[in-house]
Amino acid sequence: MSKYGIIGQPLEHSFSAKWFNTLFMAHGIEAEYKEYEQSPEDVLSYADLDGFNVTYPYKQTILPLLSEVDAVAQEIGAVNTVCRVGKNKYKGYNTDWIGFSVSLSNTLNSLSYKPQRAYILGTGGAAKAVAYALKAMGIGCDFVSRSSQRGVPYSALDELMVSEHLLIINCTPLGMYPAIDSFPPFPYDFISSRHILFDCIYNPSQTVFLSEGAKREATCVNGYEMLVEQAKAAWQIWR
Repeated sequence: MSKYGIIGQPLEHSFSAKWFNTLFMAHGIEAEYKEYEQSPEDVLSYADLDGFNVTYPYKQTILPLLSEVDAVAQEIGAVNTVCRVGKNKYKGYNTDWIGFSVSLSNTLNSLSYKPQRAYILGTGGAAKAVAYALKAMGIGCDFVSRSSQRGVPYSALDELMVSEHLLIINCTPLGMYPAIDSFPPFPYDFISSRHILFDCIYNPSQTVFLSEGAKREATCVNGYEMLVEQAKAAWQIWR
């Protein structure tokens, strides 16, 4: 039986095991997918997995543990999908950017305009994948962070700056189950009905971040389609 899984901390928000095990059962695939709420070093030392996903906070720290890294994942600087390529040898890929691209493209296809610039909230592995996807789609972006050394600080954002960035993407874990009352300290009063708020979080389906956008009639998208599409891309690598 093939063995797959997801590595991250915490994982109580994750739908990945349910999604993959449902896929395996529906197609008669002899495989199992488990959650590993441990460090990649620990899991790689005993689990003998055929492939696995990587989520917060290990998408960047796993890089030096891998035998190979796909060129795209290397450029992004983060890995969310890993495939065994030999005895104790693993290759890293990034399918987050694919999932985000598909979901955002579907959203933009329903609108009469395309945003020229985006704000990416956060600077971690998911943010790096989103930035890569935006570049491929011809959308400029700027990072927003609590630290001025890593991006535009939240406190510096004004109405003009927000009006020039019609796409705002939350790549932080703020608002993720079970801490559903948390949210990025963005100046939501500057959001308009022409804004698109995209949250990479999918559990809960409506975060505080998205609720604030909905109050101002912005287009709001959660991360569920991104999750599904990146999982499909991961399965294509593993099979």
